[in-house]
Amino acid sequence: MKKIIFLITMVIVTVGLGSCNARETSGEPGIEELTKITLMLDWVPNTNHTGIFVAQAKGYFTDAGLDINIIQPGEVYAEQAVISGVVDFGISFQEQVTLARADDVPLVSIAAIIQHNTSGFASRGELDVSTPKDWEGLRYGSFGSPFEEPTLEVLMDCASGDFSSLEVVSTGYADPLALLDEAQTDLAWIFYAWQGTQAELQGIDLNIVMMEDWFDCVPDYYTPVLVTSEATISERPRVVGAFLSAISNGYQFAIDNPDQAADILLSAAPELDDELVRQSQAWLSPRYQADALRWGEQQTNVWSDYSSWMAEHGIISEPIDAESAFTNAHLP
Repeated sequence: MKKIIFLITMVIVTVGLGSCNARETSGEPGIEELTKITLMLDWVPNTNHTGIFVAQAKGYFTDAGLDINIIQPGEVYAEQAVISGVVDFGISFQEQVTLARADDVPLVSIAAIIQHNTSGFASRGELDVSTPKDWEGLRYGSFGSPFEEPTLEVLMDCASGDFSSLEVVSTGYADPLALLDEAQTDLAWIFYAWQGTQAELQGIDLNIVMMEDWFDCVPDYYTPVLVTSEATISERPRVVGAFLSAISNGYQFAIDNPDQAADILLSAAPELDDELVRQSQAWLSPRYQADALRWGEQQTNVWSDYSSWMAEHGIISEPIDAESAFTNAHLP
C-alpha cells in the first residue's frame, strides 16, 4: 500500500483561549486579532466547496474569529499538507482517510461535506450500459487509487459480470469526459453533481451507474470530507469548533439559497462556467445534509462498514478503529 509521504516543513499557529470563537489578543487592551488558518481544497473550486466560499464571503469566518486562506493542491495533496502541519484543514475522502488510518497516520474527518455518495461510473450512451455486467470488454480510465479495481470487481461480481474482461488503463487525472467523448476510454468514475452536469451541458450522452444504486454491494461512504490532524483537535479545539461553525453556516446558506450560493461561488472563482455552477448547485444543495440531523454529521456504522469492506477485499490489511477516524464533537 502506498504510504503518505510526510513533509518536513511545519507551520506553527498560535491559538487563543476565547470561549466563543478563535480570536487572539494582540497584547494591547481592547484589541483582538483574528486567528489565521489555511484550508487546502482537494481540487479546483466547484460546488462541493460552495459552503466554504459562502462562509468566506458572508463573513462567517470573521465572526468566528478566523482569517482563512483557501488554497488549491499542487504537488502536495491535502492529506499530506494537513499531517505535516503545512495547512490546518483540508478536503479529503473517506477512502483516503481510511487508507491513512490503516497506515497509522493521525488524520481525522471532522465533517461530511455531502451526506451520501454521489459518484457513479459513466460510459458513452452508444455502449448501452445499464448495469456493471455491461462493463465487460470495456476500457476503464483509472486515476491510480488502490480502491478503484476492487470497487469495479465487486460491482461486476454483484451483477454477474466478469471483471477479468474489463481493461483498466492508466489515465491519471486527465479529463474523464474528454477521454470518454473522444473514445479513448469507455468508462470513468465521476462525481455526478459536477461532471454529470457538465456532460449534459456539453451534449455528451452518458449512461451512469450510480453508486447509490449498489450500496448492497459496496457500502455507502462519505465523499468528500473535511479533515484535520489529531494534534490540531487536541491542541486547538476552539479553532476546530470555530472553523466548523463558520462552514456549517455556509453550507446551511447553500442548502437554503442555491441560487445566491451559486452567485457567491462564481464571484470567488469567475473562471467557472456560469450555467454549470448553477445547474450543479441546484442538484447538489439538497444533498449536502440530505437525511442527516445536521450538516456534517457522520455515523460510526458508515465508517466501520466501509473499513470492513476495504479489509475484506485486500485494500487494507484489517479494519481500522472507526471511531478514531472521525468526530462529530466540534460540529455546532
